[in-house]
Amino acid sequence: MTMARSSAARRLDDAAPAIERRRPGFGGGDLPPVVPNRAVVSNASLAVAMFIAAEVMFFAGLIGAFLVFRLGSPVWPPPFQPRLPLGVTGVNTLVLLLSAVTMDASVRRMRAGAVREALRALSLTAILGGAFLLIQGYEWFRLIHFGLTVSSSVYGGLFYTLIGFHAAHVLGALVWLFAVLAHAKRGKLSKTRHASLATCRMYWTFVVALWPVLYVLVYLN
Repeated sequence: MTMARSSAARRLDDAAPAIERRRPGFGGGDLPPVVPNRAVVSNASLAVAMFIAAEVMFFAGLIGAFLVFRLGSPVWPPPFQPRLPLGVTGVNTLVLLLSAVTMDASVRRMRAGAVREALRALSLTAILGGAFLLIQGYEWFRLIHFGLTVSSSVYGGLFYTLIGFHAAHVLGALVWLFAVLAHAKRGKLSKTRHASLATCRMYWTFVVALWPVLYVLVYLN
C-alpha cells in the first residue's frame, strides 16, 4: 500500500508542471507564455554610444570657440599667416572617408561568416587610417616650417587645437582597431561573436564623420 501511494505521489509530482501550465489565469483562460526579455542594445554598444555623445559635446565646445574668433575677426585667415593645404587635405579627406567604407564592409562580412574577408577589410581600414595620419603629420611639419605654430597667432592656436584633437582621436581609434585586429587573428571573432568589432566600427564612424565638418569649417572658411 505504501509503495502504491508513493508511486501515485511521484506521478502527481511529474504531472504538476503540466497542470500548472493548464491552470486558468485570474481573468479566465490560460496563462500567457513567459517570454524572456531580450536586450535591444548590448551594454558595450550603449557604453560606446554614451562615450561618443560626450565626445560630440567636447568637439561642439571647440567648434564654438573657433567660431567666436572666426566671426569676430575682420580678416580671416589673418595676414602674413601660411595658407592651409586645401588640395592635399581634400584628397586626405577622401582617404579617411574610404576607410569608413572598408570598416563597414568588415563588419558586414564578419556577420556573414566570411572571417578572412572581414580581416582583409579591417587591415585595409588600418592602412587607410595610418595613411591619413601620416599625411596630416607631413602637412603639419610643412606648416610649422612656414611659420604656423601654436604660439604664432590665435589662428595657429585654434588650428592645432581643433585639428590636433581630431588627429589624437583618429590615433586612439587606430589603436583600438589594431587591438581588434589582433583579437581577430587569434581566432576570437566569429559570425556570432564580434562585439568588439561592432563597437570599434561605431567609434571609427564617429571620427570619420567628424572630419568633413572640420575640413569645411577650418580649411574652406
